[in-house]
Amino acid sequence: MLLATVLGSGLALLDATVVNVALPRIGQELDAGLSGLQWTINGYTLTLAALILLGGSLGDRYGRRRVFMVGVAWFAVASLLCGLAPNTATLVAARALQGVGGALLTPGSLAILQASFAPADRSRAVGAWSGLGGVAGALGPFLGGWLVDAVSWRLVFLINVPLAVVILFVAARHVPESADPQAARRLDILGAVLGAVGLAGLTYGLIGWPEHGPDTVVLAALAAGIAGLGAFVVTERRSRHAMLPLEIFASRQFSAANLVTFAVYAALGGVFFFLVLHLQVVGGYSPIVAGTALFPVTALMLLLSARAGALASRIGPRLPMTAGPLVCATGLLLMLRIGTDPSYLTEVLPAAAVFGLGLSLTVAPLTATVLAAAADRHAGVASGVNNAVARAAGLLAVAALPLVVGLSGNDYTRPDALAAGFRTAMMVCAALLAVGGLLAFATIRNDVLDQEDTAEEQPKSPRRSHCAVDGPPLQPHPAHGSSIGGRG
Repeated sequence: MLLATVLGSGLALLDATVVNVALPRIGQELDAGLSGLQWTINGYTLTLAALILLGGSLGDRYGRRRVFMVGVAWFAVASLLCGLAPNTATLVAARALQGVGGALLTPGSLAILQASFAPADRSRAVGAWSGLGGVAGALGPFLGGWLVDAVSWRLVFLINVPLAVVILFVAARHVPESADPQAARRLDILGAVLGAVGLAGLTYGLIGWPEHGPDTVVLAALAAGIAGLGAFVVTERRSRHAMLPLEIFASRQFSAANLVTFAVYAALGGVFFFLVLHLQVVGGYSPIVAGTALFPVTALMLLLSARAGALASRIGPRLPMTAGPLVCATGLLLMLRIGTDPSYLTEVLPAAAVFGLGLSLTVAPLTATVLAAAADRHAGVASGVNNAVARAAGLLAVAALPLVVGLSGNDYTRPDALAAGFRTAMMVCAALLAVGGLLAFATIRNDVLDQEDTAEEQPKSPRRSHCAVDGPPLQPHPAHGSSIGGRG
């Protein structure tokens, strides 16, 4: 179960970062400006953020394993289209389709763990999921750089296809089905459309502003984005079958953790977009060297994320969630020292190591806190909300930061212009991380959910326990008939 869910979520996280290191080559081969590179990243992030709530509710309604597997297959087909794209417009459209697949598989991967593992084992399972999934995301720049140097940027997308086949095989054989028996059977299509319109309007307006200024189209897009998000909130409040039940925000811990998520992941989106560009265009690194430069982040995530999750379960999440973003911010300030032809040992390595240490302290406690604050039956929704917040934060950061730092057109190909923009962007991202740490200190409670209290809050249901696996009644596994128990 861990193998399937980690590989699945890792596939989506990997593609969110692996593309960054290939951006200069994509821009060169497809003759794309900075806005084209932004849309290559944000085409994926936009549909992922807009539809991930729907993906979570689909899993709760129709089965988390089923929706997870559909998402993996969809992602593989879209990846094939990305790898064959002849121009920027086709690539962006295929990336948007990739985001749809990611929206189906990402919330399901975490909800499967939350619904299937016994309470005593969830922290370790989520810690392993966060750590290994985070490693996949951090491994992206290294893998992307190697593929770009060795073959082509197209292999960055094509490699997803065989990985998806492995995930589907493991999930079909080893992942139990689970669902929310109380979930509404109707889909919140209007809510999904309004959320997508809101995010798309804001993204288009922010990306278009540097090149076109505040013209009629840009202002109309921004206005449509704000109106769409406002209408989304109103619709979710009134709908009887909302994909985002607003009562989930009655938990102050849940709301606070998502505020921290927004600040932290906005910074991360900006860092991963700008850093690999800076290392290649300004630092003169090849794609593989630029990707390898972030290997300390991968190593530290692998070594420390599960331990950080276990620590948070013992002492509470407040301290790790406060210290982690502040340590990350320190790493970004160290990145300001990275200039032309930088020394890896004295300029890049210290910054990457400090940044990776902070990220390792942050991810697992943050994820566990979000899920612990929601009822088990809202596992898919809670996971979807947190993922949507994280992706929307990264989406808006990638769209807005070039505007904030004064970059547009082909500025990313000019080392002097990119270097100045990079320094400003890192200071902005460091400030966002500091805000995230201070928010955690001020709003996150340090109490740990008691298992007996948690059990009393959940509806009682007959079930069989098997090893560490526990949870709501499981649907019968096709290979075993009704021997798993539950509603079969």
